[in-house]
Amino acid sequence: MLRVRTLFLSDVHLGVRECQAERLARLLAACRADYLYLLGDIVDLQAMHRRVCWTPAQNAVLHLLLEQARAGVRVTFVPGNHDAPLRAYDGGSFGQVRVRREAVHHGADGARYLLLHGDQFDDFTRYHRWVAWAGDLGYRCLNRGSHALSAVRKALGREDHWSLAAAVKRRLPGAVDFVRDFELSAARHGAALGYEGVVCGHIHVPALKELEGVRYRNCG
Repeated sequence: MLRVRTLFLSDVHLGVRECQAERLARLLAACRADYLYLLGDIVDLQAMHRRVCWTPAQNAVLHLLLEQARAGVRVTFVPGNHDAPLRAYDGGSFGQVRVRREAVHHGADGARYLLLHGDQFDDFTRYHRWVAWAGDLGYRCLNRGSHALSAVRKALGREDHWSLAAAVKRRLPGAVDFVRDFELSAARHGAALGYEGVVCGHIHVPALKELEGVRYRNCG
């Protein structure tokens, strides 16, 4: 069993076909943390309005998360835009899982981190819903392509998971600019509130960097 002080997870998207539940279930079964933060879009309620894909592996992820909470791990859930209805339970809890719109984590070195999902820094999600919907549709299509390519790669004996969507994000100038603006907005927001760091998700781009004196972390 791997012991860690803190584990941050975001954008799991349980309930959709593209969810990498098997990989996450293996991690949760092999790792135990003192603090576990779920930073939004854990269950994709938005997509489940259209179609539900709930596999045994996704069910295992949910049970493993609840099992850790019952075992004494301090689990905090910060809902995102895909599980936004659960923001109505801010300040409450589901069993041993606390629900917060935002949270604060104290690092081992004493640094304070602001924890949030991050959709408030995405102007398309906030103000241009039809553009966000089209982008979400395109992203799902790219993920389906990734799923097919991963199956081929696995059959050839190569690493089984490869993200077509991530490759596109790294190459499209507009996507690169969007990610940069998002990261700077999150870092500046944390700095304005007096935090040493910010941990978020939302854009599916993992990061571990310093931005304008702020420790910016993204779960990817």
